[in-house]
Amino acid sequence: MIVLENIFKSYSGKNGTAEALKGVSLHVGKGDFISVSGSSGSGKTTLMNIIGCLDRPTKGRYLLEGEDIGAAAENRRGRVRNGKIGFVFQSFNLISNMTALENVALPLAIRGWDRKSRIRAAEEALAEVGLSDRLYHKPSQLSGGQRQRVAVARVTACKTPVILADEPTGSLDPRSASEIMKILQRLNEKGAALILITHDRSLAAMAPRRYVMSDGRMYPI
Repeated sequence: MIVLENIFKSYSGKNGTAEALKGVSLHVGKGDFISVSGSSGSGKTTLMNIIGCLDRPTKGRYLLEGEDIGAAAENRRGRVRNGKIGFVFQSFNLISNMTALENVALPLAIRGWDRKSRIRAAEEALAEVGLSDRLYHKPSQLSGGQRQRVAVARVTACKTPVILADEPTGSLDPRSASEIMKILQRLNEKGAALILITHDRSLAAMAPRRYVMSDGRMYPI
C-alpha cells in the first residue's frame, strides 16, 4: 500500500541547508500496524507530513497504492489526502464553531457526499466511539478525551485505508488514552493501515512492527 524508497527531505534557511530525512525506506501493507518513535527533532513529523501528502520529499519515491504520489500535482495530492489518509493529531484539529456531527461530516462534504448520506455516516461513526449523546456539542463543550474521539470518528466515517496518528494520546489522561488506542486498534483490525507516531515507549510497543528515528534515519527495533 505504502512504499517509501530512499526518502530525503531537506530545508533551506539562513543558516544553510538542514536535512530532516536521510534515506528513509518503508513498506506498509493493508492492515499493518507500525509505530515510529524518537526524540523531538528526529524526523518523525517530517516523515508523517510526507506520508500524509502534506509535504514532498526532496529526493526518493513515495508510492501510495502503486501511484507515485510524491511527484503528483498538488490538486491530485489534495484528493488523495482527503480520500485515502485519515489524520489523528494530538491537538484534535476540530473546527471550534462546528458541532461534533458537523466536524465528522465535513470531510465527506468535501468528497461530494449528499447531506443525508454524510449525516448518517457521521452519526454512525460517533455512535461507534460512544458519543451518540454528544452529536450537537461543540469542541469547547467536550473533554479532551471526547474531542479526540470526535477526531477518530472523523477518520472512521471516511473509511480511509491509511490512518496517521501523530501523538494521539499526548494530551489525554491515562483512561482516555487507553480508550483512544482501543478504537484505533479496532479500525486497524478492520483493515486500515495504522501508522502511530509517538514518543511514548509503551504505546510504541503495542505495534507489531516498531521503528525508531534518530537524526533523520529510521531503524527497526
